[in-house]
Amino acid sequence: MVERLLKYGDAKRGERWLKVGESSAYIRIQHAPGAELSTRRPVVSSDLNGGVFAMSKSCCVMALGLGMALSMFSNLAAAQEETGVVAEVGNQKLTEAQLQEKEAGKLLQARYKYYLAEREALDHLIDQQVLDMQAAKESLSVEDLLKKHVTVSAKDPTEDQMKFYYEGLGSEEPYEAMRGKILESVHEMRMSKAKADYITSLRDQFGVVVELGQPSAKVDITNAFRLGPKDAPVQLIEFGDFECPYCQKVHVELARLREQFGDKVAIIYKDFPLPMHASSQKAAEAARCAGAQGKFWEFHDALFETHKLQVPDLKAEARTLKLDGARFDTCLDSGETTAAVKKDLEQAKRLGLTGTPSFFANGHFMSGAIVYAKLRETVESELGMPSTSKESVAATASVNNTNNGNTVQK
Repeated sequence: MVERLLKYGDAKRGERWLKVGESSAYIRIQHAPGAELSTRRPVVSSDLNGGVFAMSKSCCVMALGLGMALSMFSNLAAAQEETGVVAEVGNQKLTEAQLQEKEAGKLLQARYKYYLAEREALDHLIDQQVLDMQAAKESLSVEDLLKKHVTVSAKDPTEDQMKFYYEGLGSEEPYEAMRGKILESVHEMRMSKAKADYITSLRDQFGVVVELGQPSAKVDITNAFRLGPKDAPVQLIEFGDFECPYCQKVHVELARLREQFGDKVAIIYKDFPLPMHASSQKAAEAARCAGAQGKFWEFHDALFETHKLQVPDLKAEARTLKLDGARFDTCLDSGETTAAVKKDLEQAKRLGLTGTPSFFANGHFMSGAIVYAKLRETVESELGMPSTSKESVAATASVNNTNNGNTVQK
């Protein structure tokens, strides 16, 4: 499984790509420029003409196990794709396309959960791989490598720092009784951070690029409000709720994303007002009323920044933006845009979305605690750019008021 190498990459720079089983996961590896890699047998360090790639036994076992598991799923999927038929009822054939269209809500979340588990396993595999490669480069064991670059940088806290930590605990036990545990806890945290930082630097050094595909779905964006070019290479759709605290937080990150990538990214907003947010439905309608006068995005930004969502506040904001106040009030009071908001809401339900914010980047789904690094990584992936950031993939929301940075329905 793990020895399968794709015949592309920059040979002059000494690049090849390692495919994990039959999955969509690839790891870019580097070797001595000009060295040829065989695709007929497993790669070992001697194949690389003195290069730095050497996979440890433990890493091979991990990769093989992951590859076998993913291969089972991909082979089954490949067999289905050949015919497009997933079931027959009497003389009627049910196709993959029908399944995706009519049961998307049941499938998307399940596939996303599998993707999260797959990505976590892949990240662990990559971490071990870059450590093995660097250890081979320095002629050290991984244990000695970590001692050399990590252990020495994780300094013990000072007495003042430990006392400050102790005060934050609010413990009734005296400081002297807690001192040993505090020292151990702080040391472990610093070791963990130092190791994570070192692995990140190795990922940067070796040029790791993750090509693991996220689950995807088709999203109708007819008449949706778009910020950015219609032909931007990355179309990022957000299903949001103006009252959702996580949507308010990610609003800042989306603005930052547009600043970094400019017209390469277009943001498309879809309404998903959650039932436990009393003001979100009317706020969504108000933003559309503002959109009818050409100021959807100005109104959208103001709601996320001020958090003022009561009807009098919505009408006051319309006047701050110099909209036609009477026209805006009539639109909002009459429920002129209610149906449009409901249409987005029903689409979100059909897709199986359970909370906000939920995103589709060129159709690829992601949800939960979406931090800037994850947004950037996703955009870079869609643009075909190298991405070396390592962020934990957001956990899928479950049925709670808030969970893992995602506001969900009751």
